[in-house]
Amino acid sequence: MKRYSLSLILLLASTLLLAACSTLPPPGIQPVSGFELTRYSGQWHEIARLDNRFERGLSQVSATYSLNADGSIKVVNRGYDQASASWKEAQGRALFNGDSHVASLKVSFFGPFYGGYHVVALDPDYQWAMVAGNDRDYLWILARDKQLPQTVTQQLLRQAASLGFDTASLIWVKQSTASQ
Repeated sequence: MKRYSLSLILLLASTLLLAACSTLPPPGIQPVSGFELTRYSGQWHEIARLDNRFERGLSQVSATYSLNADGSIKVVNRGYDQASASWKEAQGRALFNGDSHVASLKVSFFGPFYGGYHVVALDPDYQWAMVAGNDRDYLWILARDKQLPQTVTQQLLRQAASLGFDTASLIWVKQSTASQ
């Protein structure tokens, strides 16, 4: 009986762990369809984000996406850490959760552990994007340029709020070029 109980506990724990590592979009959030990776590839500047431990304190944050030979996506995140006066860089790998024309991906920077990456708003000319994680604690506003027109920013804030994100907690990323 003890063996059965231990097996059941391990199965339940594994299920809970996998559920916690979901790479699906949060409930009620639909990733962009008609997505074109070739147009999305290249460098994006982080305009705003919800605070997260792996970017805490970084400014001049950018993300660069390119196609790997195996069909996965190379992700290079880079930001300047004022406290250490140095650049921090993380390289990762992204895979589509399904259809490559739906902007729902999973990204890993740490081995087999993946997080959700879901483009929920995208400029028709691929000049700005809004990206959600696998829950409403992760949100990024990205742009090809280091700043966005105020009208676009306000539009994205309204959309993010309507999707249930805490827009009052967004961190507006400094994109000065003084330390580059």
